[in-house]
Amino acid sequence: MTGLVLVINLGSSSFKVSLVDSTGAKVWCCNRKRSTGESVSTVLNQWLTPVVERHRHQIQLIGHRVVHGGEDLTSPTLITPQLEHALQMLIPLAPLHQPPALAGLAWTQRLVPDCPQWACFDTAFHRTLPTAASTYAIPQKLRDKGLHRYGFHGINHQYVSEYVADYWRTKGRDPSQLRLISAHLGGGASLAAVKGGNCIDTTMGFTPLEGLVMQTRSGTIDPGLILELIRQGYDATELSHLLQNESGLKGLSGLSGEMREIRGLALEAHPGALLALAVFRHRLLQQLGAMAASLQGVDVLALTGGIGEHDEALRIELHESLNWWGAFETVVVPADEEGMIARLCLRHQFSLTATD
Repeated sequence: MTGLVLVINLGSSSFKVSLVDSTGAKVWCCNRKRSTGESVSTVLNQWLTPVVERHRHQIQLIGHRVVHGGEDLTSPTLITPQLEHALQMLIPLAPLHQPPALAGLAWTQRLVPDCPQWACFDTAFHRTLPTAASTYAIPQKLRDKGLHRYGFHGINHQYVSEYVADYWRTKGRDPSQLRLISAHLGGGASLAAVKGGNCIDTTMGFTPLEGLVMQTRSGTIDPGLILELIRQGYDATELSHLLQNESGLKGLSGLSGEMREIRGLALEAHPGALLALAVFRHRLLQQLGAMAASLQGVDVLALTGGIGEHDEALRIELHESLNWWGAFETVVVPADEEGMIARLCLRHQFSLTATD
């Protein structure tokens, strides 16, 4: 077996690494949680080095998931020192995710220096957002600095979009008219309204903090609340930690950000767990309604991510609560960021080679 793509997908606490063939099928994969205080390099040295050494002669390129591509990086991009510098400058916009991705990039460059490496960006799929959906109501001098809505989880939203389009064709339907809501529900959570394969609205914005209630992230809150916390003495570092690490399901329940644990506690009538479920569900239904309005109707609701794929109770709740949409289908699509990254990198490497 030759021509494998090594895909590195390093999140804030989870590591996903796969060897993927030219079709996007995984021939080896492993997920691992990173313990508190454990460095990215330590984990990769102990865990991944033997795998890379064993398959070194088969790896034709390496693809990295990078959360934020900023204003200009809107497609898979060959990694250069200039690109690394640009990604370093974007760390403040995705402080939980950008540093691990950059550490993984540096690690693979040391281990396999001669192998082409590509970055795929979670923001890229949302480049088709219309101006009305991407623009904040702030002065132009700020908008000119790139302060607008980017959207995230784009790699998996793109995968879901392509998967559902194929499914729609098997039903004899035209994917160019498909109105899809992709619901990526996991530790991070976002919705994407996709019409004919193009994203026209999404719930995350300038950073991955906007939108739905998440595991430890607050989702959308009143900017005035931020101003009030500043008046109370919170500085930027404290606010970032509060909103990124101590809020969301964890902050609401007072115990955990894990949906499975919250479901179990809710069965015991734990007040915090019941509150966390109620707020999560309310915000989700509210934002699903917003995406439906942007699409002017829904043909398919696709559930993906850890919660979306495995929380049967949520699927039942959504089915009961969204009957006002009329006729639509609900499908469950297992997330496959790694397969999508491999396909995207191979497409762009082929395109680059063809133009040389």
